[in-house]
Amino acid sequence: MTTRFSEDVVPVTDLKLNPGRVIKHATRVGRPVLLTSRGRGVAVVQSVQDYESGEDERAFMRAVVEGLADLEAGHEVSLSEAKAVSA
Repeated sequence: MTTRFSEDVVPVTDLKLNPGRVIKHATRVGRPVLLTSRGRGVAVVQSVQDYESGEDERAFMRAVVEGLADLEAGHEVSLSEAKAVSA
């Protein structure tokens, strides 16, 4: 999901003044909110569900990359070997 800078960039002072509004926004729109201090990004607020989903996706992609690297290195097993190991 693409960050909308007009909506999703919030000064840290806004978070201090009204944390509930910032958290509700991140949860409602499904996009992370970039917190800034003196015009620089310092942190990101996002819903737990979005965070966990992103972590799951990154873990899956790491496993795919590892699997492809194993194939390139010649580390492969036949289907019957894999079934025997998992049984």
